[in-house]
Amino acid sequence: MALTSYRRLVWRHLPIMIFGILAGYIVGCNKPAVRQTLSFKHIFSRTPQQTVIDADINKYEPNGVKPVKAALVALVRNSDLFGLRSTIRQIEDRFNAQHNYPYIFVNDVEFTEEFKRGVRDLTQAHVHFGILDEESWKVPEWINRERYEHVKSTAQYPHGEKDSYRKMCRFQSGYLHRHPLLADLDFYWRIEPDVEYYCDMNYNPFVFMQQNGLKYGWNIAMPEFMATIPTLWNTTVQFVAEHSELLASDSLWPWLLDEHGNYNGCHFWSNFEIVDLSFYRSAVYQAFFDYLDCAGGFFYERWGDAPVHSIAAALFLNASQVHYFDDIGYFHPSVLTCPQDARTKGTCVCDSNKSFVQDGMCTVRFLEVKQSIVNHNATEPVRLGP
Repeated sequence: MALTSYRRLVWRHLPIMIFGILAGYIVGCNKPAVRQTLSFKHIFSRTPQQTVIDADINKYEPNGVKPVKAALVALVRNSDLFGLRSTIRQIEDRFNAQHNYPYIFVNDVEFTEEFKRGVRDLTQAHVHFGILDEESWKVPEWINRERYEHVKSTAQYPHGEKDSYRKMCRFQSGYLHRHPLLADLDFYWRIEPDVEYYCDMNYNPFVFMQQNGLKYGWNIAMPEFMATIPTLWNTTVQFVAEHSELLASDSLWPWLLDEHGNYNGCHFWSNFEIVDLSFYRSAVYQAFFDYLDCAGGFFYERWGDAPVHSIAAALFLNASQVHYFDDIGYFHPSVLTCPQDARTKGTCVCDSNKSFVQDGMCTVRFLEVKQSIVNHNATEPVRLGP
């Protein structure tokens, strides 16, 4: 059934695919990964092991060897210090004071001594500060500046006029995982300033993901503001037409489509994500990012890292490798996710009555699609967390 639906999708977008293939030769972007036809087997097909939860949550020494090489990572500015301190205080209280995983912060300018001191005051864990290189924080040379300036001056969506926001989305999509400070990591947990963590974590999510063969973890899914990504899906379809062998055998791609087979804009909010970095470092993901980068949509439109990460996870990972952390209560300005019954029991302090994303279309659709793929004969919901 999935193959038949996929063929219908390809036929529907065939004119776009042909145009995209021809346009690729005149766009002016010469990234090697885009020019090559990838012919290797999919490398993310491992079946998850039986659920195993880390039982040892004794406090780790800051210099101790962690069971998983991981860190809490953020792209931030010096002006984010207060909001970041609030985030770190909560993460320390809820999880990291027991584990002492390092923090990594990167910026397009040097961090001030005030910023460094303000962060280090809150944790015993090691804290590393880095700066971005020119390649990862620029408007690429193949972008037509006249067209780009026109887009910025006429955009009718949030941050539409900003260079920095587009550079940020491009960096988070294709460069953060390649920063030298992350070179020795196997996993990262992305954090941001001015967010709230409501639940004590009585297990290690890095160990949980590693032992269960999980590659991507999320906890908020929402439809994207489509005005920012009008051609992202068509560009993705073009890439798939050229590299269909890269699709995972049990992918979540139906999650991305509505009942009519059109792109629905569903995406995981990447301000919270826990990721096995072998996924982002893979030739599959790199080729996909390079293809999108050459298309120019990070600048001619305002493609966000959240839909880019989400589409990649849905297409190139098996459904069993994508995990919904529904047990982590979390607030990012304007959106709250809170475990059920948290008002009256458990170690979360949040109002589940104000949490609407669990019942939203993108979350419900994810659970339905994953259940149908992972357990074809399931009569009970798929296990979502420890």
